Amino acid sequence: MTTGRSGRTVRDLRRGNRGAVLQKLYFGGPMSRQELGPATGLSSGSVSNVVGELIADGLLEEAGVVDSDGGRPRTLLRVSPGSAHLIGVDVGETRVRVELFDLTLTELARAETPLLPRGCYDVGPIVDHIRSGIGAVLAQAGVGTDRLLGVGVGVPGIVDREAPGGAVVHGQTIGWDAVPLEALLRATGALPEEVPYLIDNGARTLGQAEMWFGAGRGARDAVVVLFGSGVGASLITDGSPEGGSTEGTPLEWGHLTVSVRGRRCRCGARGCLEAYTGAESLLARWTERGGGPADAAGPADEEEALAALLASALAGDPVARDVLDETAEYLGAGLSDLINLFRPERILIGGWAGLLLGPYVLPAVREHARRHALRHPAARVSIDLGSLGPDAVTVGAATLPLSAFFTTGGRRTAPPAAPEQPGWHTALTRRG
Repeated sequence: MTTGRSGRTVRDLRRGNRGAVLQKLYFGGPMSRQELGPATGLSSGSVSNVVGELIADGLLEEAGVVDSDGGRPRTLLRVSPGSAHLIGVDVGETRVRVELFDLTLTELARAETPLLPRGCYDVGPIVDHIRSGIGAVLAQAGVGTDRLLGVGVGVPGIVDREAPGGAVVHGQTIGWDAVPLEALLRATGALPEEVPYLIDNGARTLGQAEMWFGAGRGARDAVVVLFGSGVGASLITDGSPEGGSTEGTPLEWGHLTVSVRGRRCRCGARGCLEAYTGAESLLARWTERGGGPADAAGPADEEEALAALLASALAGDPVARDVLDETAEYLGAGLSDLINLFRPERILIGGWAGLLLGPYVLPAVREHARRHALRHPAARVSIDLGSLGPDAVTVGAATLPLSAFFTTGGRRTAPPAAPEQPGWHTALTRRG
C-alpha cells in the first residue's frame, strides 16, 4: 500500500474523502457535484470518483435537479435514508428504551421495557431487555441486520471504552462495578459479530444529539445537562457547526459537593449536587416536608410523582413551591460552577425531569446561575432547554454508530473475531 509523507495511505485518503462527502451531504442537505467540490475542498475529479463509489454502494441517491446559470441543469445528491439502519438504546432510570432508525435518524420502530421492581439495575435483566428490544424493533420494521451499522447504548456512569474485551461501565450510583457490558451484550448472540455495540455515557449521547440536531446546532462550546432521577452533564468544546466532528466529555457534575456534611447522595457521599437537584431527591424532600404521595420514592413512578408535585406548585401549594424554588437555586448554583470553569457559549437542559420542570424553574435557574457566576462568562452564556424531547438520549446513542460511519467513509467496521486478529471493513451495498 502506497504511503504519503504524512503517513496516510491511499486507502486512508479515499476513506477520508468518502467521509467528507457523506458528512457534507448529511448535514448540509442535497447538493450538486459542482457544489461539493468547494464545500469539501476536493477536486472535481475526486468528487466525481467518490460520488460514483457512494452511488454504487447505495449510500447516495438523486434528489432532483436545479437550473444552473446558463448551463445544463445540475443533479442534486443526498444520503439515501434506507441504505443503512441504526439502533439507539437508552438505559434510563425508569426503563430501557430501544429505537431503530434509518440512516437519516427517522424512527422506524421502538420497544420499551420498565425497570421492575422499581429501580432494579441488575445487570442480567438489563442485558436481556436490550437483547429482546433489539429483536423486537427489527421484527417490527421487518428488516434484517445486513444494513445495520451498529447499536449505540447510552448508560449512567463512567464508561471505559479502552478496556480489554470491550467497554466496561463503572456506575456507582446504580451499583455497577466494572460491568463488562459490551462483552455481555455480545454474548447474547442477538447480533452477528460484524455489527458493533458502541457504549457511552448517557449525558454524552444527549449532548451529541442536541449539538448535531437540536438546540446546540451552531454553537462551538456548550454544556448539555441531563436532569432526571440524578443529574449529569456533557461538555462540548470546539464543536463542528455541521455536527459531524463534535466531541463531548461526560462530566460527573451531579457529584460536585455543594454542602459539606449535607444530604446523603445515592453515590454514598454527602452534600452532592444530585442530592439536592435530582428528581429522586426532590420527591424525597417533598415527602419529608409533608407533601406528595407516600409511595413516590421509587423510580418507576417518579415521572407521575414529579408531575403531581409540579401541579401542586402551580396550584399554589407552598410546600411544593418551596421545594421547586430550592431546587432551582441549587441548579443555578451548580450551573454557575460550569460557567466559571468552562465558559460555555450555551447551556442546554434536557432529560425527562428537566423538560417537565424546565418551563416552571428555568427563569429562576438563570437568575441564580448569573448571580453565582463571574460576570464576564455569565454575560456570554445562554441557558435554555434542549429541543429534542425525551428521546434525545436514544437519538444520541444512535449517533455513535453514525459517527463511526462517517469516520470509516461509509463502511461498516466489524469487531475482530479474536483479540489478535485485525479489524476489517465491508462496504454496505443496497439490495433488492
